[in-house]
Amino acid sequence: MAAQVSNTYVSAVGLPSLRPERSMIHVPDTSWLYAHHPAITFFKGRYIAMWSNGMKDEDNPGQRVVFSVSKDFKKWSEPAVLSDPGIYKGDTLNVLTAAGFHQFKDSLVAYYGEYSPHRTNTHLWARVSADGLIWSAPRDMHLPVNPNFGPQQTASGRLIISGNFTFPYTDDPSGLSGWTMNSFYPADLYSEDNPATFYKPAEKSGYPPLCEGSFFQAADKTINMLMRVTGKGWKGKLWITRSTDDGASWSKPEEAPFSDNDSKFHFGKLPDGRYYYVGIPDTLQHYARTPLVISVSADGHSFNKHFIIADELYALKKEGLWKGGQYGYPHTMIKDGYMYVIVSRQKEAVEILRFRLNKLK
Repeated sequence: MAAQVSNTYVSAVGLPSLRPERSMIHVPDTSWLYAHHPAITFFKGRYIAMWSNGMKDEDNPGQRVVFSVSKDFKKWSEPAVLSDPGIYKGDTLNVLTAAGFHQFKDSLVAYYGEYSPHRTNTHLWARVSADGLIWSAPRDMHLPVNPNFGPQQTASGRLIISGNFTFPYTDDPSGLSGWTMNSFYPADLYSEDNPATFYKPAEKSGYPPLCEGSFFQAADKTINMLMRVTGKGWKGKLWITRSTDDGASWSKPEEAPFSDNDSKFHFGKLPDGRYYYVGIPDTLQHYARTPLVISVSADGHSFNKHFIIADELYALKKEGLWKGGQYGYPHTMIKDGYMYVIVSRQKEAVEILRFRLNKLK
């Protein structure tokens, strides 16, 4: 039996605060008041952020993907459109979702998912850039997946995309071809993976709604994919599925003793070999998505050192469908002795925070 992946978080009381540097990348004015699914990278001397951008409500027709750049972390460009959605049956726009970055040699790849207003016809697209400013025409990845994160590399060099319940992989280091669909569900239980399609296969399999995975690979090469549980199935815990064959197959999911607020989270590995989780482990205020916490593990089993990254509040400017949550959908990046964490604020603004890794003692 595989060792558990667990955390020891109870509450924020008494935990050390990292007091990070902070920068607001984008705060809307009177239009395009929805911002979510952020991702961050550094490429050729620039920080580059991307996120999903809608007029007011979450995942409504017309939602686009935008990006912003900075040379100094503090001053960010006005959002520029990475991609606008296509048209569904002649009169209604599709929905786009930002899905993260992948760097290969001198190229930066930006990914985004697209699906119809009826949550059908899901496609993964990619655009390529040599400078992070000018982007190629869309490239069809031939995957019916709306990813949770961009591709992440395993020890072998294989790239795996964390979706809701599918985890496509490729051995093409560019991340632009050769993708193979994959899931712990039998293939006959699903045809696409987007924010609406994870309910039915879970119900048919006797699981709660499992979605929005993030993984880390342990020292023994086991890939641990943790997943959020949402909706009526939320019990304050993440679930886990594992792969011992480099993502080619996955174990039966099970509940993990790892607390969760009902939000997306991000796992990774520190330069010193320890593992980390950035997310909202607090269960006392369901869906409040605060405080933002980093939990660290020496062995990849027990995440038992916790630090508060941030807990300050952001005041929502404009109500919208499913808008809320103080620190939404964190994505992390490690660079030059710092950890960077990009988040949405109440699904309206986008903020980035950074702190020195030597604070994680």
